[in-house]
Amino acid sequence: MSPDHYYALALIMFVCGVIGITLRRNLIVIMMSIELLLNSVNLIFVAASKAHGLVDGQVMVLFIITIAACEAAVGLAMVIALYRRYGTIDTDFYRMLRG
Repeated sequence: MSPDHYYALALIMFVCGVIGITLRRNLIVIMMSIELLLNSVNLIFVAASKAHGLVDGQVMVLFIITIAACEAAVGLAMVIALYRRYGTIDTDFYRMLRG
């Protein structure tokens, strides 16, 4: 399989993530869309690393996976705290709180 196929798949994943962020109102789905964005970037790094015969892209993927795990843990803790306080995880409700 050529790297172009991987790039096309990563582009489709990235577009799905952007659509999920812009159209969804649920905080959990928005966080999953952010993870999809990060995974599409990981796929590009790995495909480019394999195509060029270097290990740099795979090292970057390890850093991105670490950052994504931290983001998921902190984000989920914030979502749980918001749900306990207000009883909803709908983003429209939180926009209304701004005043």
